[in-house]
Amino acid sequence: MMMTIAVMLALTVVTVAGLLAPRLSDRRVLFDQAPDRPKSFGYRMAWLAVRSRDPSHVAAELGLADAEPCNWNSGIGSVYDHKLGQNLIFVTPAVNGWVFVCGLTLPHPAGQGFVDKVTPLLVGLGGRFTEVQYFYNYPPIDLFAWARLIDGRLVRAFAAGEEGVIWSKGKTTREERQLGLKMFELRGVKGRQGDAGGEIILHPTDEHVLQLARKWSLDPATLEDARAEQSLGLIASAPVSWRTERLMKAA
Repeated sequence: MMMTIAVMLALTVVTVAGLLAPRLSDRRVLFDQAPDRPKSFGYRMAWLAVRSRDPSHVAAELGLADAEPCNWNSGIGSVYDHKLGQNLIFVTPAVNGWVFVCGLTLPHPAGQGFVDKVTPLLVGLGGRFTEVQYFYNYPPIDLFAWARLIDGRLVRAFAAGEEGVIWSKGKTTREERQLGLKMFELRGVKGRQGDAGGEIILHPTDEHVLQLARKWSLDPATLEDARAEQSLGLIASAPVSWRTERLMKAA
């Protein structure tokens, strides 16, 4: 998957350097603007799924002031790139009534000691779109999260990290229960059997996140199979306000 992303990026994102002034060198990344069909993502990635058919509207509500047209190939390749992905966010064209906002630059639940940047972002979007979903799927730091807002109401929010459950709001949804996500606080216990005779799920996995996304909206890992016309999305710099920030200690 990552090798495919790397090749895709090499083919579609071109870096050029040129002199704008005698002592000023400007390096600018050019993004492919040839319309194309959806590209899959989801592993080692964070994303929003917004009920909308207008990526420009979504980008505007997120405050992405410098957004510019970008196709799927270039956008997905960029947010997966080790360097470009540290600053960029890709707003996809609509697929079956959903616009995705993807990039690890999205705020993530960081637990106690850090400012909650996720909830305000979701509540703000939830007041402008009928449904907003959030997913964070990143095994390298053992962080898995999801949230769902319907008609402006936070129905469910959950995140588990290395230290256990770090974010939990609302009741466990029917879709979570269908996946066997009981979310016991125990970790590392193997071979135990649950009360119903099934294996106890102690911690979510990347596959759980994708399966839940499929039940709530669309599985981004299968978007290449979606019926969609060739189109363009938007790529932009992630707002500085999204960056992780520690809580200030009282004097």
